[in-house]
Amino acid sequence: MVALIVAGEIVFGLPFHTARFFRPTLLDVFGFTNTQLGDLFAVYGITAMIAYFPGGALADRYSARFLLTASLFATAVGGLFMATIPAALPMAILYGYWGITTIFLFWGALIRATREWGGRASQGVAFGVLEGGRGLVAALVSTFALLLFATIMPDNVGLASDEVRRAGMRSIIFVYSAAAFAAGVFTWLTVPVGDPVDYRRSSPWQGMRVVMRRPIIWAQAAVIVCAYCGYKGLDNYSLYAVQVLGMDEVRGAALSTFGAWVRPVAAIVAGLIADRFNVARSISVAFAALLVAYAILAAMTPDPSSLNIIYANLFVTFFAVFALRGIYFALLEENCTPKFLTGAAVGMVSLVGYTPEIFFAPIAGRILDANPGLVGHQNYFWFLTFIAALGILTVAWLLWLQRSGKESLWPETPPSEAPDS
Repeated sequence: MVALIVAGEIVFGLPFHTARFFRPTLLDVFGFTNTQLGDLFAVYGITAMIAYFPGGALADRYSARFLLTASLFATAVGGLFMATIPAALPMAILYGYWGITTIFLFWGALIRATREWGGRASQGVAFGVLEGGRGLVAALVSTFALLLFATIMPDNVGLASDEVRRAGMRSIIFVYSAAAFAAGVFTWLTVPVGDPVDYRRSSPWQGMRVVMRRPIIWAQAAVIVCAYCGYKGLDNYSLYAVQVLGMDEVRGAALSTFGAWVRPVAAIVAGLIADRFNVARSISVAFAALLVAYAILAAMTPDPSSLNIIYANLFVTFFAVFALRGIYFALLEENCTPKFLTGAAVGMVSLVGYTPEIFFAPIAGRILDANPGLVGHQNYFWFLTFIAALGILTVAWLLWLQRSGKESLWPETPPSEAPDS
């Protein structure tokens, strides 16, 4: 499980951590606007969306050890190219490449292996530990990268030359590239191969057909859409800290790094609560907390008397977002999804659920660029408030489907051994 945790976070370090924790510096060094960076993430999202469903089928057919290791090595190679500070078009190609290496080879295998580790009664804990552990890894690696970045930058960050900023950005990229290579080796040495019979007996392509016909799979996917928008919303927090709260680039990166330390606590606590009570209802509570916190952030104008309220609500959003990420895949067990359809189900809910990779960053970038500064960020938080409200409605739909009882009618044997029912 430790290997799954390490691999599960490090593989996303290059495409996401570099922009989440060090966004102002990345924009400056690469010469991108928020809109251009958002469009890069859209390229990633398109290739990832294409890769989710067949990648899930692949996870029902081949061992997690092979798929995870290949993904980590391939992703790390892309980091070496990123360190050359390429222009916008080559960077778009790189993000498209990462959409394949981090999703097609990786995602379905990670979720299937985690579900198998959790057993029948501890799905909330299993996915909470995965998400919480990933958060701990993210916090440790980003903290190390931040310390290295801070040593390269001068005490007065505003006086840093272009060359110093480029050197600082390269150091961050090299940290995440080395971490991906190391995680690949660790995964190969520690993750068991698994029983090949478990993979040969399934027909992944027919499994895809089965899960597409289940409305409850679509409802779970809709929940993940809203939750993942909240997660993507964290990408602009360091920019909010610099442009609205008046922090410098190092302190802005530190704010996002602090959020990473919230992640392990939030995910594990959410997993324990979800196993004790109910996964879907726990998710609805998290969405309600987000709705209130986003609305407060959207309505407030920063001044000395309101900063503590702003920081408190930022903390609430960190906690609620990471709680959602810690438990939304535990819905697979609560929805009675058969184990042999895990990869196909994960591919389907991810195909729909992670579509924010395509649309969220371009929309967010345009909202921020349309009204630079405070107004743009307030409009951005209103946008997130609307999404949190949609999240509450999607959970209500999911609970209605669970109560209907029809969704328990899954096939009892793999599709290759029994006709589709």
